[in-house]
Amino acid sequence: MAMDEARAALAAIPGLAGYNGPLERLGGLTNRVYKAGDICLRIPGRGTEEYINRANEAVAAQEAAKAGVSPEVLFSDPASGVMATRFIAGAETMSPEKFKTRKGSPARAGEAFHKLHSSGAIFPFRFELFAMIDDYLKVLSTKDVALPPGYHDVVREAEAVREALAVHPIQLAACHCDPLCENFLDTGERMWIVDWEYSGMNDPLWDLGDLSVEGRFDADQDEALMRAYFGGEARPAERGRVVIHKAMCDLLWTLWGLIQLANDNPVDDFRAYADGRFARCKALMETPEFSRHLAAVRAG
Repeated sequence: MAMDEARAALAAIPGLAGYNGPLERLGGLTNRVYKAGDICLRIPGRGTEEYINRANEAVAAQEAAKAGVSPEVLFSDPASGVMATRFIAGAETMSPEKFKTRKGSPARAGEAFHKLHSSGAIFPFRFELFAMIDDYLKVLSTKDVALPPGYHDVVREAEAVREALAVHPIQLAACHCDPLCENFLDTGERMWIVDWEYSGMNDPLWDLGDLSVEGRFDADQDEALMRAYFGGEARPAERGRVVIHKAMCDLLWTLWGLIQLANDNPVDDFRAYADGRFARCKALMETPEFSRHLAAVRAG
């Protein structure tokens, strides 16, 4: 049935309607992704229209391709969310394990982020952490899913983070905002980034902190990522922003996990996913190091 739907989607795309070669299912937490020859086809998952603006995503994907960090967009339909992009041959889809074993991969990710953030690209959406938390809480208020105990308390504690970040506002840049390891394709020489569903203008150091969390980076990997990104040693305030965003991405994506749970997404145990992310957020925010990084950000 899924393959039939994929073939029907291909048949509706100008220039791809005649494709009758093999279809290979690729990964994806919420969407269905297929390789069709030298094309990558993406069909949105059920319920994603509640929290993803497909028109914004289409513009971001095209701008990221122009910036040289994402594959060429061959077709996008904001109404259905179906998208076709050029398939990157010879690239490995990354994972936390591959970021550990593929030599130089954290640095290549840092270089790709720097290329994107300094490209001058403008994305239509403004990725604003606390507004998104409010939006996700509104979506969840219509669902029969419980928040982790103490969630609202931690959101209140995060006001100190909001205030520290606001003392020295950073210039917003076009950001990926959802750097799951699986959204990175590594050729060994160049890192490509895909899947622009959550992208927007954001504090660029969000991307670094979030990738570090998703990839379970150790101190050496963090250092390689930041050195490649900054072209040398990160300043204390820059390093602090990366660490702060590690906690904040867990705070936000906890709610995303609960929305997947409410939508009966079968690809993961999203109750455990949400509870685990929230526990990790709390644990980091309770460390003395977090307070020091917060002070460094406030000092600028």
